[in-house]
Amino acid sequence: MSEGIQGKVVLITGGGTGLGAETARFLASRGAAVAVAARRKDKLDSVVNEIAGSGGRARAYALDVVRKEQVAAVVQAAIADFGRLDVLINNAGLMPIRPMAEVNTDEWDAMIDVNLKGTLYGIAAVLPVFLRQESGHIINLSSVAGVKVFAPGGTVYSGTKFAVRAISEGLRQEIGSKIRVTSIEPGAVESDLKLNTSGTSRSAVLHFYEAAIPASAVAKAIAFAIEQPMEVDINEIVLRPTAQEF
Repeated sequence: MSEGIQGKVVLITGGGTGLGAETARFLASRGAAVAVAARRKDKLDSVVNEIAGSGGRARAYALDVVRKEQVAAVVQAAIADFGRLDVLINNAGLMPIRPMAEVNTDEWDAMIDVNLKGTLYGIAAVLPVFLRQESGHIINLSSVAGVKVFAPGGTVYSGTKFAVRAISEGLRQEIGSKIRVTSIEPGAVESDLKLNTSGTSRSAVLHFYEAAIPASAVAKAIAFAIEQPMEVDINEIVLRPTAQEF
């Protein structure tokens, strides 16, 4: 894997909107070839067309990260289309905020499936590839809620993001001699994530996100981790709006 961003092939889950789309656009502007994957193909096509219109390279892949066979198929399709894969960004996520006393187990299941299992399925799909080529970079999107429990309301969400952070560190210890692993822990970022919340917590979440930083700030942090020399592994990046206390 070469140093810098130019020429690297990057696969981004949840790449059709928000943070994923902005990261795709930013990395493409720095010379990366970008594979964006998500459930809404129309959103992906819009991102790809925008990147192509600016002279970049990008392709779109329909993907539901809770289906591990789809994740594996998209990884192989991206390798077939671009010739290799250098970076996986596990970005797909859900954040329905709700007090646990309301016992919405459907939301709990969805967060575990997307935030946690989706990340694991991404790792499982690229790990044999990266081990074979003896290079690669896995970037997992955790959250400041994976550093400090976001309660009341975000307890289960925090549980999934603490798990992503723990998996990232454990994976780094297991494979870090050849493959880089980074956990990104953003605070409030302008994206569709805040719209996952319904019911009693919705107004509080929308108010919390009034101070959100742009997705481009996180895209730049991700780029910083990717562009380091091969012997440098940026293990964690925590970034928040200046005014965010949590």
